[in-house]
Amino acid sequence: MSFKLNIKLKIQNSESKIKTPMDLKQIAKDTTKTLVSYMTYQALRIVLAQLDETEPKRAYWLRQFSYRVSIQNGEAFLEALFQEEQRLAFRLLTVREHIAEEIADYLPEMLRTGIQQANLQQRTQQLERMTQTDPAIASDHPEQLEE
Repeated sequence: MSFKLNIKLKIQNSESKIKTPMDLKQIAKDTTKTLVSYMTYQALRIVLAQLDETEPKRAYWLRQFSYRVSIQNGEAFLEALFQEEQRLAFRLLTVREHIAEEIADYLPEMLRTGIQQANLQQRTQQLERMTQTDPAIASDHPEQLEE
């Protein structure tokens, strides 16, 4: 069970929705939808771990259910789960809400900091690549060999 984002599909879907080059409101909506699905995935992992300890048969059932029904779209997953096992669906809702409440305060700052650090690392690596000298090219230039 893994949470795989189909980036290409998401980009194509987002491009069709975005009316201006930087429709920040739509970007925020798309990001929120992705985060909600990710919180559902994390809630599933937590509930499975709890059930492994307390109710192994239910853990097995939920794990099998998650193999049959994709967690990619968290809301669709929950709708399907409500049809088969309402109690577990409500439990996932509760855990998902708890996760969101716990991370809501520091998530915006972590996002900003994470993007800044990742951008700095990418820029640093690119600058290093741009300024590296190729030893084969340096040997063609005698003035670089003299010291």
